[in-house]
Amino acid sequence: MSKYPYIPHTDEEIKEMLDVVGVSSLEDLFSDIPEEMKMKGELDLPASQSEGEVFGYLSKLAKKNKTTNDLACFMGGGAYDHYIPSVVNHITGRSEFYTAYTPYQPEVSQGTLQYIFEYQTLMANLTGMDYANASLYDGQSAVAEAAIMTTQMSKKNKIAISETADPQAITVLRTYTHARGMELVLIPRDGMVTSLDKAKEIVDDTVGTVIIQSPNFYGYIEDIAPFVELAHSQKKRYIIQSTDPTSLPIMKKPGELGVDVVVGDGQAFGIPLQFGGPYLGILAFNKPFLRKIPGRIVGQTEDMDGKRSWVLTLSAREQHIKRERATSNICSNQGLNVLAATVYMSLLGKKGMKEVSYQCIAKSHYLFEKLSGLDKVKVLTDKPFFKEFSIGFDKDADEVLAKLEENGILGGISLSRIDESLGNGLIIAVTEKRTKEEMDKFVKTLEEVL
Repeated sequence: MSKYPYIPHTDEEIKEMLDVVGVSSLEDLFSDIPEEMKMKGELDLPASQSEGEVFGYLSKLAKKNKTTNDLACFMGGGAYDHYIPSVVNHITGRSEFYTAYTPYQPEVSQGTLQYIFEYQTLMANLTGMDYANASLYDGQSAVAEAAIMTTQMSKKNKIAISETADPQAITVLRTYTHARGMELVLIPRDGMVTSLDKAKEIVDDTVGTVIIQSPNFYGYIEDIAPFVELAHSQKKRYIIQSTDPTSLPIMKKPGELGVDVVVGDGQAFGIPLQFGGPYLGILAFNKPFLRKIPGRIVGQTEDMDGKRSWVLTLSAREQHIKRERATSNICSNQGLNVLAATVYMSLLGKKGMKEVSYQCIAKSHYLFEKLSGLDKVKVLTDKPFFKEFSIGFDKDADEVLAKLEENGILGGISLSRIDESLGNGLIIAVTEKRTKEEMDKFVKTLEEVL
């Protein structure tokens, strides 16, 4: 038996290996290392323990983490605590899906190709667009990839994005545009929504792409139609709408508003928060962009026997076409998360997805009404919102969030961390999971803290 039972070599095996290399001991093997560089004595580690003892110790450490199972989560900003039906994890955990590799060979990948095709169809229907690709890394990369795609179509080197868009998406887009020598300009906000007047000043003949997020990062619904009209007032200029897909079942579809490309993050569709990712980048678009998209498209066809089947149809990436013609070097899609979103949407159906949206609206407006009734809470705008809204107050937001957490509440995102000019306050998200008791406790605790 070895002196160290967790090292899988016996003393006899070690001696045999030393004999092969021609040394008599481990000390001889490491004799080239200067003595002053060697550690003397034993490693500072606790004595070995049984498997049960180690499991108990690690479980104790793990319990120091607080998750959304322990705290009532009112945080959002692009990652939301929605309910996930247990069947989603059951299906995505099946070995034929969980271990499947990329779908290059249709003769052995029909299951993967079929669910990607179904995801594309569901997402195109949800957004009202002609097509959707097989997904990108996350909502932020989807914004950047869509911007690059549309500017290549417009052959203009300038992109205008609203200041009310996700700050992380703006950062990712700035990285993309910097590397490509492109210009990025911000359209200022007016209150908590994008300023149309400023947009008219900024969007000149040199701008090829306009990006608006609705519902925006502060939770408010943007009036997309005038921005579509502004973008399309000149040929070869396109508009991208970034959106929360849970809002789409009950709102006018971007395709009906004349938007050219829709992007967003599908995390809300059956994908856990999982410490910030991996998530699911949505990209839906109209026909003119079909051969310019990043990622891949799966198509439906028939095999030699006339049976319905699926095949990887389009991949305009540098791995498949000439590098100088590729619009993207994206080489993969979020396969397992695509499956989770497909199962989620199929399971809930139109009625269930609308119910989630209605509950988000009803519960977020209930909490807003209660909070806006507190003496020390400032209502920042009367603009309509979906499931997220912002409030202001005088007390330091980080202190408020700390007190809320002490009472079992993840209270939201500090406004001043996003934009110092907004002062102290919170961006608060309310999903269908939040109960009346949790919201009432939030109101009572915040009143005491303020």
